[in-house]
Amino acid sequence: MKLFLKGSRCDTPKCGIERREQPPGQQLSRRGKQTDYGLHLREKQKVKHYYGVLERQFRRYFQKAEHTKGNTGDVLMSLLERRLDNVVHRMGFGQSRAAARQLINHGHVTVNGRRCDIASYMTKVGDVIRVKNRAKSLDLVRGSLAEGRADVPDFLSVTESDIPEGVVGRLPQADDVSIPVQTQLIIELCSR
Repeated sequence: MKLFLKGSRCDTPKCGIERREQPPGQQLSRRGKQTDYGLHLREKQKVKHYYGVLERQFRRYFQKAEHTKGNTGDVLMSLLERRLDNVVHRMGFGQSRAAARQLINHGHVTVNGRRCDIASYMTKVGDVIRVKNRAKSLDLVRGSLAEGRADVPDFLSVTESDIPEGVVGRLPQADDVSIPVQTQLIIELCSR
C-alpha cells in the first residue's frame, strides 16, 4: 500500500511499489497464509510508518488513548493526527511528514507566536501555527504550497497571505484520518 512517505514523488510511476506474484529469491518458495498476529502487526506497522513514530512513542500514545474516555482506536488516531509535524504536513507547509518534521526541527515554525522545534508537540484547539517571517522559511513553505497537493482537512483552516498560517479549529475525529486503517486490529495487538 502506498503511504505517500516521499511527498509528491509517490505520485509518479517510479515510486517503487510493485506487487510480485512470488517472493524474491531463486527457489520461489511459497509463503504460508498470513496469521492473525501478522495482520495485526502489519496494521500497527503501517500506522507507525505513516506518522513516523517509533515503537516507544507509539506505546505511549496507546497508553494515553487507553486511559482516555471514548473509543480507544478513535482517540489513538486523534492523538497521532494532532502531532505538530502531521498538522504542518496536512496544512501543506511540508511536502511530506519528514519534510514537515525537518521544518519544525530547524525552527521555521511557530505555535501561538512562540518558536516550537518539537515535532511531537500536541496541538490544541485554537493553536495558531505560523511560518517564521524570514526569507529562508518563507521560500521553503511557498515551494511546498506551490506543489498544490494540500487537501486541508476540516479540523484545520489555512489562510494564505504574505506569511502562511493555519489554525486548529477542533480536535480531529475518526473521519479526518487520511489513511485507511482498522484501529480494532491495532487495539487487539497492543492490549495483549
